[in-house]
Amino acid sequence: MKKEEVPQDGDNMHEGTFKQLFYATDNAGQYVPVTSVGWEPENVAMKQAWEEINERVEKARAQVLAGEVSPVVYYMEKTIMDLPLLASYVGKFQWQVKRHMKPAVFNKLNDKMLRKYAAAFKISVQELKNIR
Repeated sequence: MKKEEVPQDGDNMHEGTFKQLFYATDNAGQYVPVTSVGWEPENVAMKQAWEEINERVEKARAQVLAGEVSPVVYYMEKTIMDLPLLASYVGKFQWQVKRHMKPAVFNKLNDKMLRKYAAAFKISVQELKNIR
């Protein structure tokens, strides 16, 4: 692709402030780095993906506030983690993390385990316990 052909569709989620690096050929045929704000199909797909993620986060938040699940579920969705990844971060088996997703079990976790979850989510223990 030539340098002038790199997509520059400015209608992206970050109003053109987020740029990707591509390599294209200049007039001399040499590869040169070129930044791009994206192109329409990519921007539409990214917007749809982020909308779905935000819906999942809000659903998890509502479930936590209703007492159906523990804050672990909310922060796992918010940080876009899955069960295997979170389990590896906190040093537990997946079935143990699943148990911690139950409010009754979560409320009995010791400070050491709460600190592990807080560290995995890059938040304080206080934030982990209190979702607004």
